[in-house]
Amino acid sequence: MVIGDVGNYSLKLQYEMTKQMNKNLQILRWSLFAGSVYFLLVAIFHMLGIKIPPFFIYYNVPSYAYQDRIISFMAFGWSIFLFIAFLNPIKNKMLIQAILIAGAGAIIGLEIINSYTDFKSLSNEINPTIFRLETLGLAIYLIWLVIFYTKIRVQLND
Repeated sequence: MVIGDVGNYSLKLQYEMTKQMNKNLQILRWSLFAGSVYFLLVAIFHMLGIKIPPFFIYYNVPSYAYQDRIISFMAFGWSIFLFIAFLNPIKNKMLIQAILIAGAGAIIGLEIINSYTDFKSLSNEINPTIFRLETLGLAIYLIWLVIFYTKIRVQLND
């Protein structure tokens, strides 16, 4: 084996790893951007009182306008955090970690609401199955982010 061949193999391997990292990084970036857009829409819909699933998880549960506006402000914050993480995921690793931890807490909180709230006492027409499906969708999104964040961290040996 010629030493040059070893060098070429090493460069090719490095190129392939870089290409894969760039692909994973782009998937992570655009997933963060998609989350930012989603939460911006959640903020807008809550501010305007437009109750459309999945942008309004408890869409058919009675609520006061001030409650919806509070949720709007919080969703706007999520949108901004996700957008900042999207701009440069490598520099914003700690922000992404915070988003993942807070996201897990939010999923747990939503599932506690879904499990322990007596929605039938509010209205017989409320079926909490849709709430669980919406929560599942958010959990899948969170897992997706965790997977690609982890791939990037492993590839950076971080």
